[in-house]
Amino acid sequence: MGDPQLRAVSQQDQGQPRGEGPCGICLLHGDGEVVSRDEILRQDLWLLRHHPRPAPLAGWLLLDARRHLGGPIDFLPEEAVAFGPVLQRCSALVKELTGCDRVYAIAFGEGARHLHVHLIPRHGEDPATEAWKAADLYRAVASGERAAAADQQVEELVREARELTAAWR
Repeated sequence: MGDPQLRAVSQQDQGQPRGEGPCGICLLHGDGEVVSRDEILRQDLWLLRHHPRPAPLAGWLLLDARRHLGGPIDFLPEEAVAFGPVLQRCSALVKELTGCDRVYAIAFGEGARHLHVHLIPRHGEDPATEAWKAADLYRAVASGERAAAADQQVEELVREARELTAAWR
């Protein structure tokens, strides 16, 4: 059977947190349909993807740790060193793609206990994207009260993002 700690680390790397079922984010990383539709960039440590449909906004991206971990407290040294630069670069990409004024970076880790940072475009002329109203926007789209971003707009944005990040690989 081996060392229980080593088995736990192995399970975490495979998206199976100790004592929990399979991780939804880890499963998304291996889902061919999701990868072909939403994934923008996959590197050794990080994966950048568009928010799944229905997307609250075109350009609402998610930066995921590739390894299953709950948050920055769980970073290995190389993940800690790489996090700031990749977060900055991905935030700049959101701004370039959407023309937004700011980019919010939010990570709670409760809906899925796998580090995924929401990179949300903040458009000054759209009060629905202001501060915590972004959460209300998220819920309104999820409940069907507000229309999601148009699939075609999201597809075009993902295509453009893939072109812009091709040199990052």
